[in-house]
Amino acid sequence: MMLSIFMLISISWSVYYNETHTTQYLLLSSAITFFSGFLAYMLTRRHDHRNIGKKEGYVIVTVIYISISFFGSLPFFLSGAIPNFSDAFFESTSGIATTGATILTDIEAIPKGLLFWRSMTHWLGGMGIIVLTLAILPILGVGGMQLFVAEVPGTTPSRLHPRITQTAKRLWGIYAGLTLVQTILLMFGGMDFFHSLNHAFSTVATGGFSTQNDSIAGYSPYIQYVIVLFMILGATSFSLHYFVLKGQFEKVLNNEEFRFYLGVIASFTVFFFLVLLAVNQSGIEYTFRKSLFQVVSIITTTGFVTTDYMEWEGFLWFFLFILMFTGGCIGSTAGGLKMIRVLVLIKNTRLEFKRLLHPMAIIPVRVNQKTIPQEIIHNFLAFFLLYMLLFMGGAATMTLFGLDFTSAIGASAATLGNIGPAIANVGPIDSYANIPDAAKWILSLYMILGRLEIFTVLLLLSPSFYKK
Repeated sequence: MMLSIFMLISISWSVYYNETHTTQYLLLSSAITFFSGFLAYMLTRRHDHRNIGKKEGYVIVTVIYISISFFGSLPFFLSGAIPNFSDAFFESTSGIATTGATILTDIEAIPKGLLFWRSMTHWLGGMGIIVLTLAILPILGVGGMQLFVAEVPGTTPSRLHPRITQTAKRLWGIYAGLTLVQTILLMFGGMDFFHSLNHAFSTVATGGFSTQNDSIAGYSPYIQYVIVLFMILGATSFSLHYFVLKGQFEKVLNNEEFRFYLGVIASFTVFFFLVLLAVNQSGIEYTFRKSLFQVVSIITTTGFVTTDYMEWEGFLWFFLFILMFTGGCIGSTAGGLKMIRVLVLIKNTRLEFKRLLHPMAIIPVRVNQKTIPQEIIHNFLAFFLLYMLLFMGGAATMTLFGLDFTSAIGASAATLGNIGPAIANVGPIDSYANIPDAAKWILSLYMILGRLEIFTVLLLLSPSFYKK
């Protein structure tokens, strides 16, 4: 029912741009969505919702993301803007999962009302419709902590307030604040309000949907730098944003994951800058900007582009591909493995050499001067193994559907990591339009798997999950 309200907001733009056809179908989609939700509410209102357990939390999170992806596709499909339902569902899922993979070949031909709805799906999925729900459900007498944990199984972002409702409200306040500030800064750069708001939705959500066919390439250096800044902020833990607002800067500066995250961005930006400067002999500022932009865009899993990086030296593709397996910070809107997992796995691997030399010594992994429990390390190792198995399985499946090897591994990595543009035929200037429908459904599942951190969805397929 809340989703239908956000659809109504999109109607304001179709009315403003005199898109009568779009207005009608946005209204119809909103009505279908609202009454479907209302029917579900009426059928379950008599049940005791006060004791939602962990298992129920996993089910609710998964079902909500799948159902919202379905209802989110209705404006595209019913209006005829995307006449193939497989394509419409793929586009909607990509928005809700903040992936940014698109089947559209001419984005600027899409009505403004639908473009706004497309960006809105990013914004809703960015913080997670679950967090929004957490701010509402307690009013109805429904507990919510299990849902908060279910979005990030194995670890939990810092609690900002002992009540999960207040935590959700603070997170959304920060999220909306970042969106507003970026919108204003983009307008200062000459972008009109409509495009500024759309790009702010996509940036803060680390999604990557643009209203332009060439993504961000046609905009000024100022606008590109603003988007870089907010991609970095969007992929930073929102707990750290809260600490900044409270003036607790030492918690930010001493956060190892955040320092590691910035270090990875800086290191790869310098590397790409030096290589491209030596090879292409372009201007220093331009080379630095496109290096910084593409490194940040991929690490934060946003997927905006300012250049066709497939024209870069071949060995640079390899490093861009490696960056697709990193991701932003835990508790952010970014996808991917997440920096905390990468950091812990690197530390654990390094300490394993010491353990081999000193088998009787107890050498724990520490992050932020705190010992990481062994079960968390085991969880991270299992997550990494499962992530790589899914990636390889997805790549193999894509080759069965006729994709060449490079495109197959790119599509698998980019959808599972919620990045969007990949390499080869699904690269920065291409789309997913030519992929077979059956493959699009598989990639849609991969986007949801990546957004919900894999375990949340796959747990539902385990027989032991249904045992008391």
